[in-house]
Amino acid sequence: MSMADAYGSHDTTDEGDSTAVVNTPRRLATAIRDLTKEYVLKSETVRALRGVSFDVPEGDFVAIMGPSGSGKSTLLNLLGCLDKPTTGSLLLGTDDIASMSDDELADIRCQRIGFVFQSYNLIQQLSVVENIQVPLYYQGKLGSDERERAVKLAERVGLGDRLDHRPSQLSGGQQQRVAIARSLVNDPFFVLADEATGNLDSVTTEEILTIFDELNEEGRTIIMVTHEDDVAERAKRIIRLKDGMLHLDEVVSEERRSEARRLQRENVVELLARE
Repeated sequence: MSMADAYGSHDTTDEGDSTAVVNTPRRLATAIRDLTKEYVLKSETVRALRGVSFDVPEGDFVAIMGPSGSGKSTLLNLLGCLDKPTTGSLLLGTDDIASMSDDELADIRCQRIGFVFQSYNLIQQLSVVENIQVPLYYQGKLGSDERERAVKLAERVGLGDRLDHRPSQLSGGQQQRVAIARSLVNDPFFVLADEATGNLDSVTTEEILTIFDELNEEGRTIIMVTHEDDVAERAKRIIRLKDGMLHLDEVVSEERRSEARRLQRENVVELLARE
């Protein structure tokens, strides 16, 4: 399968006995062009990223992988608008974060990117609904419409009966569901998941990955950083970094994704049977 076939949408029109196929490129959630990032540590220049380029079309599901020192964490910080590149560009829509001020980057983080963290990052004093609304709070949007949206998102991730619970009253998997709902509340350009299953057991990992699958099927763009091969196999595409460079950009066939789902579900059935 070519990259064009993988990322283009195809409109088919019947004309008599022939079929016309028109390849319409999908809009990009983000585009990375010749991205570099350098740090100076104790008078030594560290080249964390060395000219990385790739696109993420809307509706894609990308897993980013790489060993320690590959530039994975640096790329994550740039995608999350927590830092700016040394050279190159990172586009969100038509806006390049490289030219933005710190205040503009803060606005982007709040309004255009949904974050899901390994450690959930929930506020312990707030309820499920209130935690989901946190990004809206920073924009001064806390009316009845916003609360209703938060409630619907809680229901979407299976927490409709936990609306008033605090994080301490929830399991790890339930807390991550709150974090997923929170990541969607601003209708972001993409959801950026940083080792989202890293603190979860196999049963709960399967539950969270199933939610990601469903969200992606609904058209959500997901960029997932992981070190677990079996988790990455659930994505549509795997990007591997090595020594600050793009080492591999691989389309994952639907057959491979289906097999990964099957193996993980079989593992879950086995684990539950032992309890």
